[in-house]
Amino acid sequence: MEEAVNAKRTIKKVHVYNVMLLVFLAVSAVFGYLFYTQTEVTALSDIANPNGPPTYSRMIYGGFGEEALDKPMDVAAIGQFIYVTDTNNKRVQVFDLGGSPMFRFGKEGARPGEFMFPYGIAGDPQGNVYVADLYNGCISVHDAKGKFIKYFAEKDPDEKTLESPGGLRIVDNKVYVTDITKCRVFVFDLTGKKLLEFGNMGVNPGELRAPNAVTADKEGNIFVVDTGNQRVQVFDKTGKFLRIINGSPGGKGPSAFVNPRGIGINSRGVIYVVSNLTNYLYGFDKDGKQLFALGGYGGGMDQFNLPNGLFVDENNNIYITDTVNQRVAIYE
Repeated sequence: MEEAVNAKRTIKKVHVYNVMLLVFLAVSAVFGYLFYTQTEVTALSDIANPNGPPTYSRMIYGGFGEEALDKPMDVAAIGQFIYVTDTNNKRVQVFDLGGSPMFRFGKEGARPGEFMFPYGIAGDPQGNVYVADLYNGCISVHDAKGKFIKYFAEKDPDEKTLESPGGLRIVDNKVYVTDITKCRVFVFDLTGKKLLEFGNMGVNPGELRAPNAVTADKEGNIFVVDTGNQRVQVFDKTGKFLRIINGSPGGKGPSAFVNPRGIGINSRGVIYVVSNLTNYLYGFDKDGKQLFALGGYGGGMDQFNLPNGLFVDENNNIYITDTVNQRVAIYE
């Protein structure tokens, strides 16, 4: 009798285990199917629309009170840190790649290591940090921790090679700088030797009014945000005018920009441009055809309040300084 009862219990346990195994296998199959199909959909979506608007990732804020960002104008990811020109505070704030505050450097003044209007910021292959000071009329070079090393391209600001440097980017060991007052673009090598200078005040193709940001593509073509003329102008590596980008076909119609500022190019050749007064981020292909517009006025994750600087890192992450919202928005 006892053996029969034990046998029944054994059979019952086997049935329970079998049922549990079947449930486990069924659930695993469902989740596996969902994971596989979702992965396939995402991959197909990326392939179908590789040039669509970027996806919001996160925000970077400064601290509270005196540690808060006040009018962040430009941003650059250099090595293991993200550097932001905290312009109204006359300093640079530094964050780790996750957005946590690390340290800051600079204070108000005109001596080495001091700033009056820190604007464009960039990094060289050695991790040194270059800061364009619009009001002091110079570019200062600092190590990764913010220690002043030297003035770039000048022994001191009194030389006035640069009068009011604004936009600043380093691409393929060349330093690209806009001079807002002179309405000119300068290109230097990393030693400070001037390689190219072009531009003059005007509204015609090839002429500039208050140029702000600047960058270059893989071929060495130079993209200049011609802010006063509400357009982006493209020049070849010798400074010869090529074309206009303004959101209209061929750049010949009314501009979509109002006070354009930051610019960047990703590894696929997508050109990103910030329109400051309309609070939009635009994307264009290499020929200047508009791909998308993202943004609008506000404080949400896809909204801006007078965005200014834009930087694209080696992983195609996009950093945008959102000046009035006192933050940096990051997109993937």
